[in-house]
Amino acid sequence: MAKLYFKYGAMGSSKTAQALITKYNYEENDMQVWLIKPSADTRDGTDILRSRIGLTAGVDIMTPETDIYEVFSARQAPCHIVIADECQFFTPEQIDQLRAIVDDKAVPVICYGLRTDFQCKLFPGSRRLMEVADTIQEIKTVCDCGVKATVNARIDGNGYIVTEGEQVVLGGNDSYIAMCHRCWMQGIRERRKIKLHGQTQE
Repeated sequence: MAKLYFKYGAMGSSKTAQALITKYNYEENDMQVWLIKPSADTRDGTDILRSRIGLTAGVDIMTPETDIYEVFSARQAPCHIVIADECQFFTPEQIDQLRAIVDDKAVPVICYGLRTDFQCKLFPGSRRLMEVADTIQEIKTVCDCGVKATVNARIDGNGYIVTEGEQVVLGGNDSYIAMCHRCWMQGIRERRKIKLHGQTQE
């Protein structure tokens, strides 16, 4: 039976790499994969999905206005699975469209993405996935202290944790770091400078 999967994790937990490896594994078995991502994710260009470890693949872009169910239904090529990356940026309506692909077309859909933003608040797309997904799985990563990381901490140009601002600000290791909740709160209270991965502490 086809299912809707939500695989979430903090930044740096290799979600995109897992999405691309899953795509490769299906294609190795002569199965057709439809790889999609929302247009809000422009870090690697409009039609490329790229992981931090260098894996890449072409991807179809869905704008907020795109009816994913209609696009899927109009496809001429066969499809055995849909893999969606950065699914937190999909609208709740688009998550329902992915749900409908599973229910009506009997095609499994695997969604990879963040659960919460830099303020520990659910993204709209992720909230809807938590409500309607058949299987929810956490992809784990660790804080610098060694405890499981759950917070996507946004760091400003001076090295301090950001607590206010727009929900969607694109960035990678240059502006975000995965932290446990305790270290995140301590960093805010103590106004402590945070060392981003790949950068030196001033």
